[in-house]
Amino acid sequence: MAQKPIGMGKRRTTTKLNPMTVIESTAELNVPVEKVYAFLADLSNHKQLMPENIYNWSATEDEASFTIQNMAKLAIKISNRIENKELTAIPTEKPPFDVELKWTVADNGKGGTIAKHIISADLNMMMKMLAAGPLQKLADHQTKALSGAF
Repeated sequence: MAQKPIGMGKRRTTTKLNPMTVIESTAELNVPVEKVYAFLADLSNHKQLMPENIYNWSATEDEASFTIQNMAKLAIKISNRIENKELTAIPTEKPPFDVELKWTVADNGKGGTIAKHIISADLNMMMKMLAAGPLQKLADHQTKALSGAF
């Protein structure tokens, strides 16, 4: 009986090993959902939510572009709107990694709003080590700034 050479046999298929990295930050505001949604729905308002390391900010209601100090230039556009519930923005130019920025808003049952900022990024292991911390800081900064915007 002939032996199979080592390494022969079942074919290996490669599967994607890095699931999306999801970063979330939540804020509760004593402001009605409609008012928070209206603010977030206009990307020109988002400059107020950005940390100090963001510069060259330019925005319209639907698109924004900016530079992240020591990192990259990013341009985004609103890709999906569900009135008084959700906004999604995606890059308009090829970023260093695929990313989606989402805001959800919901009534907190007391006339206020629970706003959640969700950043989903396709990061390999090395990028995750480098970018996950700064992305979490960004999400936290933005939800805190949103609370202060009203």
